[in-house]
Amino acid sequence: MSHTIDRKRLRTVHLVPLTAFDNQNRMDLDLQTRHIARLAEAGISVYMPAAGTGEFHSLSEDEIIDQVKVTRKAAGPNAIIFAPMGGDIQRTIRVAERSMEAGADGVMFMPLTHPYLCDEGFRDYIFTVLDKVPCPTLFYKRGPVPSDQLILNMAEDSRIVGVKYAVNDLAQFRATVMADTNQKLEWICGTAERWAPFYMLVGAGGYTTGAGNVCPHLTLALHAALTAGEYQEALRLQNLILPLEDFRAKAGESFNISMLKYAMNVLGMNFGEVRPPQRRLSAEDKRDVESLAKRLLEVESEIARECSHVGLSGTK
Repeated sequence: MSHTIDRKRLRTVHLVPLTAFDNQNRMDLDLQTRHIARLAEAGISVYMPAAGTGEFHSLSEDEIIDQVKVTRKAAGPNAIIFAPMGGDIQRTIRVAERSMEAGADGVMFMPLTHPYLCDEGFRDYIFTVLDKVPCPTLFYKRGPVPSDQLILNMAEDSRIVGVKYAVNDLAQFRATVMADTNQKLEWICGTAERWAPFYMLVGAGGYTTGAGNVCPHLTLALHAALTAGEYQEALRLQNLILPLEDFRAKAGESFNISMLKYAMNVLGMNFGEVRPPQRRLSAEDKRDVESLAKRLLEVESEIARECSHVGLSGTK
């Protein structure tokens, strides 16, 4: 079966859903379904279930597939879904095959954690998978491998559609985007709202978000302002979200997932504890997160009311 994606639809917010666990540390698929439906109602249209903020490295193969299935069911047929890949090559091929059967539109290769990485090995790994499961593909770049030059070279393959770029060297990013002279790739800021305005100014069409789990209307409004070139409004909206992003970034970004999962409690959604080795929150951390989330959700509710007033399901 041939899979294609209208690349223009990738120029938006790419949301990585949190993964809900019950008190037995099993996935809570009912809560997950309600959560994705809430995000879809707000206007989120691109999803990366079970990826980094979804605790990819702590999920089993079956759990990744279940996340893809739930996201497809709850987000609807028009949503774009990329399933995360990485690790052992045979497992990666199986996850790719099963994810596409479960309703994914494409795959995203997570940063490889193998030692002794090089461009040549990365290239062989990617094509070994894609030769078995040809489908639209994103790369998640967080380090020197894959190099920018390798990404540009691999863009000659039509299955490679874009890059989630998470190395915050904006001069290098700009140079790489400009080197993509035939615009064969979609460039996505991979470091969320903190860096999104600056990436989009030099060529990104969108950005990934974890904060959008808590405030989807707010992050969509930020993207809309950036797309329209309304930079003063964009920076105002970014400033509202930065306290959450600053908290996530503490201690080497180790609060990234646990902080967001606890913030969902303010919405009445208990996503459970993170799995080891993710950081657990102290009682003081939880109080701080709750206070921060309440303030942020006041803004989120206000924007949601504005969208409802003008007859929109979300900010596009």
